[in-house]
Amino acid sequence: MDLKYFFDRATVRDYSEQDLDINYIDEMIEAASHAPTTGGMQLYSVVITRDKAMKEKLAPCHFNQPMVMTAPVVLTFCADFNRFVTWCKVSKADPGYDNFQSLMSAILDVTIFAQQFNTIAEMNGLGCCYLGTTTYNAKEIAEVLNLPNRVVPIITLTVGYPKQKEQLKTDRLPLEGIIHQEHYHEMNAQKIKKIYKHKESLEINKAFVKENNKETLAQVFTDVRYPKETNEIFSKKFLDYLKEQKYL
Repeated sequence: MDLKYFFDRATVRDYSEQDLDINYIDEMIEAASHAPTTGGMQLYSVVITRDKAMKEKLAPCHFNQPMVMTAPVVLTFCADFNRFVTWCKVSKADPGYDNFQSLMSAILDVTIFAQQFNTIAEMNGLGCCYLGTTTYNAKEIAEVLNLPNRVVPIITLTVGYPKQKEQLKTDRLPLEGIIHQEHYHEMNAQKIKKIYKHKESLEINKAFVKENNKETLAQVFTDVRYPKETNEIFSKKFLDYLKEQKYL
């Protein structure tokens, strides 16, 4: 069993100036489309952005993260029931997909599809970065990309050739923190501390704590990176957008 790629992979945020051939992108997307999908419906679409002017419009939607402009390609993966519903209507079928369960099916489809593409790209020497801002500003992204009803942006990947060969690997929790045999086992404080001990001991994470004037790494997440107030603001914004899209 060869798992070297999976243990060695890392997110790439710095890209070289080497361009990506559009045919190469299409080939990887076609390969990724063979990923599992709900009932074979393929409830996703992907918008390829290469034009500088279009990137400039997208950048503010992603809080101007530099990867949007420096990567040769930005891919916006969308949960898409528009195409399937249209097919149903022209095929004398009555679609009933304006509901939360249908949205979840499309989100699962697009997530699997995007990760399949990410894996294919990385295994072929490219670097990718997931932007965690897509659902924060889904409505604005939809306006830039001219997305119709029932097409919701869920995932954005920047793609390109890595500027540096060596990339910083992401730390992961030990298996005992994520595997539960037969049923879920609640963890006490002692075990939780043991599971997160390595993560907290890393110099990069110690630096995060110091830079943000916090006492613990957990406080960096709760108070700085993903505070409750911000989560609630963007939750409401995204839910309002989903209602506009006829999913809720």
